[in-house]
Formats: sequence, C-alpha cells, structure tokens
Amino acid sequence: MTAAPDGAGKLSELRAEYADVETALADPAVHADQSRARSLGRRFAELAPMIAIANELDSARGDLAAARELADEDASFADEAAAIQARIPDLEKRLQEQLVPRDPNDGKDVILEVKAGEGGDESALFAGDLLRMYLRYAELKGWSTEVLDSEPTDLGGVKSATVAVRARRADQPVWARLKYEGGVHRVQRVPATESQGRIHTSAAGVLVLPEAEDVDIDIDPNDLRIDVFRSSGPGGQSVNTTDSAVRITHLPTGTVVSMQNEKSQLQNREAGLRVLRARLLAAAQEEASAAASDARRSQVRTVDRSERVRTYNFPENRISDHRVGFKAYNLDQVLDGALDDVIDALTRADMEALLQGESD
Repeated sequence: MTAAPDGAGKLSELRAEYADVETALADPAVHADQSRARSLGRRFAELAPMIAIANELDSARGDLAAARELADEDASFADEAAAIQARIPDLEKRLQEQLVPRDPNDGKDVILEVKAGEGGDESALFAGDLLRMYLRYAELKGWSTEVLDSEPTDLGGVKSATVAVRARRADQPVWARLKYEGGVHRVQRVPATESQGRIHTSAAGVLVLPEAEDVDIDIDPNDLRIDVFRSSGPGGQSVNTTDSAVRITHLPTGTVVSMQNEKSQLQNREAGLRVLRARLLAAAQEEASAAASDARRSQVRTVDRSERVRTYNFPENRISDHRVGFKAYNLDQVLDGALDDVIDALTRADMEALLQGESD
C-alpha cells in the first residue's frame, strides 16, 4: 500500500502545521490566552500520532534501502531487509488511517443528556443506570464530569440528566469516544416493581453534543428570553424557596433549555447557556453538512424502543450494539464503565467506512 501523490502533499502540509503549532505552544505569550492555548494543545495532540507514524515510516524505508545495499555485499543482511520490509505495509496502513479527514469535533468536550422514555418508572431507573455508567466511564478515562441538571425520581432513577464531560489533557479526546453513544438504548430485565418475575422492555434516550466554545457560537443576548421559576424535586415538592430555576429560549430557533440543579439562579443560567451553545452548534453543523454521518443523524428524535442502537439484556448479562453487530456477555462490567470494547468496535467500523469513502 503506497501513499497517493495528493496524500504526500497533504502530509507535507500537516508536517508544516505541526511545526507551527509546536512553535506556538513554546511561546509563553500564547498561554496568556487560555482558549487559544487549549485549541492549539488539542490540535497538537491530534497531529502528534500522525507525525510519529510518518517519521517511523520514513525511518523504516531508509533502513530498508540501507539493508538492501548491504545485502548485495553480505547475504546475512537479507533477513534484516526482509524483516524491515514486512513492517512497512502496516505502517503505511496506519498512516493512511491517520490521513483520513477526521471529525472536526473529535477534540472537543461533550454535553451528554440522558432522558427516560417508554416504560415509566423502569425507564427512569434505566436512565439512572446509564447516567452512572457514563460517569464511571469518564472516571476511568480520567475525564472530569459536572452534572449540570438532573431530575430524579422517587425510586432512585432520573427522568432526565445533563452532564458536561471534559478532558483534563489535550490527548484525552472526549467527543471522539462518546459521539457513538447517541441514540435510543433499550433494556430487557425484570423491573424491581414487577411482582410476577416477568421480563419487561423499556428504553432511554442518550443525546451527545460537542460542547461549543464562545468562539464557535456567538449568541446575541437580544435573541434570548429568560424565565425564572421555582425548582421542584421528586413528587413536585419544592427543593428551595426562591425562583432559582431558569428557562432559556433562543427566539430565532425556538430552542429551549431549562436548568434547576443549582440553588443559584446565576449558576443555572450559565449552565443553561452552555447547553444552549452546544445544541446550536450541533444544529448549525448538521445544517451545514448535508453529508453528515448516520451516526450523527441517528441521535434521539423520539425515545421509541423501535429506534434502538443498543440493547442491555440483564437475564443473559448481554450487551448488543445493533449498528455494528457487536455482542458481549459482560453487561455488569459495561454498566460499571467498561465501555471501551463496544466503542472500539464502533470506531473501527467508522474508520472502515471513511477509508472506503476515500477509495471510492
């Protein structure tokens, strides 16, 4: 497998960009602007593996040429040349994968929403399980999480929850991993409220949005209507005595975000604006790209069991992802955050589709 001529040109451009980013990050003045420094750090983390593989490939090709020259004079170098030659196709494939155009959001942090759907109390309990699963996964990955809003139920589930998931380092891409989680998740189990031991099926929805920065989405304050109201907890009981909950309406699009998790109206307003920016960014990107991938368009529209992307079968301890045919019998571990295997399967399928698209 050899790189196409345009691929060589692209690699040359990326090498130059890598050098520019590396130089910029070494400038102390750049770090005075945290937003720019963070953006440059993410880009450096994206480019570094690609440049490392390209350098390794260049080195292997140089070593191969040298070994072949020596083999002409000393046959003992023939085995070394053959060993180097055997490594090159794998390096070329890895470099080709790195050169495939990536999702521009891969380095971004995430706003993740979990919503109960069909199934009443059981669906809310399952939504709570999903929320804990993602919080645990984030913990295992070394990411930070912040619950922006949560509406719990009396039985310990959640009607809805919104969480910000952020990387602590530039080389810990959050969106690149969690973007596949959007969709309807179905559960099959005997509910705690079931007295006859019958297996029930219910569903919860997961929506994953890249978190927008101020430079991504500029919101005109005149386009917002902000209403305040009193927060309420399970059973409709008031959780405080002030109007601290906030509802933000983006008038041009009709997008509505409500936040009531914090006791401070200001904190709820700031959290609401973060979610609003993420939703507006996602909408703008989807509108701008008619060729948006199925993985993006499949995110929750209606939390209906028939639109499932994944099934969690408790009696069989089985997890099945219906998009790629993934199946494993370690559901208990998955719910404790062991999501990498299924996400890796989705990532591989996405890469194969991208490579196929490049070759068409």
